[in-house]
Amino acid sequence: MPQEIERKFLVDQLPQEIQSAKALLIEQGYLAIDPEGKEVRLRRIGDTCWLTVKSKGELIRKEFETKLSIEQFNHLWPATAGKRLQKTRSILQRASYTIEVDQYHQPLFGLIVAEVEFDSAKAAGQFQIEPWMGKEVTHLNFMKNKNLLQFDRLDDLKEKIR
Repeated sequence: MPQEIERKFLVDQLPQEIQSAKALLIEQGYLAIDPEGKEVRLRRIGDTCWLTVKSKGELIRKEFETKLSIEQFNHLWPATAGKRLQKTRSILQRASYTIEVDQYHQPLFGLIVAEVEFDSAKAAGQFQIEPWMGKEVTHLNFMKNKNLLQFDRLDDLKEKIR
């Protein structure tokens, strides 16, 4: 099964280049969230849809993704009621990696997170944090998207981050 190697950072102030970056609306919902950390999620970006299965983990997780038709997605989507989130993702390309900047919609409007995926744990360890990146939250389990669903207000999340 393929791996996801990712570091995650809070963003207090967006970088200037975000204005010209490609922005994508992401809708995702969870079909299953295991207390042990596994998850099964649906995601739609425009007319492109996926079913994703992720293992538990922090920096490195197993991830299996399969593309769905709009019809398949629409058939499964109602099962995610009450377990959904929306965010706008901007993509910043660098020479050896890509930064995905996610700006969350209600109820977590104001939460901005930068995610950087890597080919190896070594590359992740060598990553130089950009000046606009804030606190690293890679190892905070409650900052995983599936766990953000428990927060009804951004202030409650900020209290937990402190």
